[in-house]
Amino acid sequence: MTRTGSVLLASARQVAQIAVAGAGGVLFLFLGVPAAWVAGPVTAVAVLCFMRRSVPMARPLVEIGFLLAGFTMGATATPEALSALTRYPVSLLLLALSVLGVLLLTSLWLKRTSGWTLADAVLGSAPGALSTVMAVAADRGGNVGLIAVVQSFRLFVLVLILPMIIVLSGGATEVPQTGEVLAPLPFAVIMALSFVLSLVLQRLRIAAPMLLGALVVSLLAHGLGLVQGRLPVSLYTVSLVLVGAFVGSRFATVNRQALIAAFPAAVGSFAVSFAIALGFALVSWQLADVTFAAAIIAFAPGGLEVMTVLALLLGLDPIFVGAHHLARFILVALLLPIIIAAIHRVESRRLKNAYAAGDEPQ
Repeated sequence: MTRTGSVLLASARQVAQIAVAGAGGVLFLFLGVPAAWVAGPVTAVAVLCFMRRSVPMARPLVEIGFLLAGFTMGATATPEALSALTRYPVSLLLLALSVLGVLLLTSLWLKRTSGWTLADAVLGSAPGALSTVMAVAADRGGNVGLIAVVQSFRLFVLVLILPMIIVLSGGATEVPQTGEVLAPLPFAVIMALSFVLSLVLQRLRIAAPMLLGALVVSLLAHGLGLVQGRLPVSLYTVSLVLVGAFVGSRFATVNRQALIAAFPAAVGSFAVSFAIALGFALVSWQLADVTFAAAIIAFAPGGLEVMTVLALLLGLDPIFVGAHHLARFILVALLLPIIIAAIHRVESRRLKNAYAAGDEPQ
């Protein structure tokens, strides 16, 4: 086959895989599955992996998906939401401590009881910021399948079961893409700045640089009120499909038996993380003059959009809940890539020292 023919065949397989990913999103949307445009593509491409029919995602497509996803996450930060962060200083400090507690104790639990690597354990224990977690895991070559099982189980329990426990109600719905679409010129400027910052982060060996670069620029632009606007629904959906397809393609290296074996780790890590969050929520409930239900939802280790919607559906204080989840989202999204990069540097240095000493690395 000629070089041109090989390129055309590779391009056709990329298009076919993305089409399958999009079909998975449509199916999950029809079935009413939460986060359908991420869960569907991940599942569809994972099936291709198990059938040995997947192909590695082209890097430019992955980077486009990450840039657009980072922009969308940053666009959730309005000036009003950021200003609300100053109204609950003690409770927000407790939230930061709870995040650190969850990361430390849950990752130690996963490492010691389930034999996970430290990097995978940290990613599996990260509360919220699921897009960032999966992007970092995929970018750093983590065990995406195991991490996805743990993270997905936690989200399922929080979305479907926690609201029923609180008010004997159903689950939550996804946040629709509402509001004005950002004009082309400011969008182009934000994307250009995001790309430049991403290159800097890449040189610094920060994980998921495209996602993090776009998140920081979009967060500052929207949070400071310089711009207000979202992606068109079609472009937003494409970004989710690309990210989902990329994450799903990492299942090509997943051991199927290991996925089944990950379920006890999912249950145990959820119990540890929720117990820690519950303890801090009890303290916040006493100090912040809010209802216990609001404190539980605010400290629950779930996603920003989903938990904020739960607050609205349950008639809770949306400012209190939204401020806490926005604060944790920012904290996890900004710190997690740095923590994982530091772990990899330490482990690489340890391996080099072990080889230099003529020892077998542990």
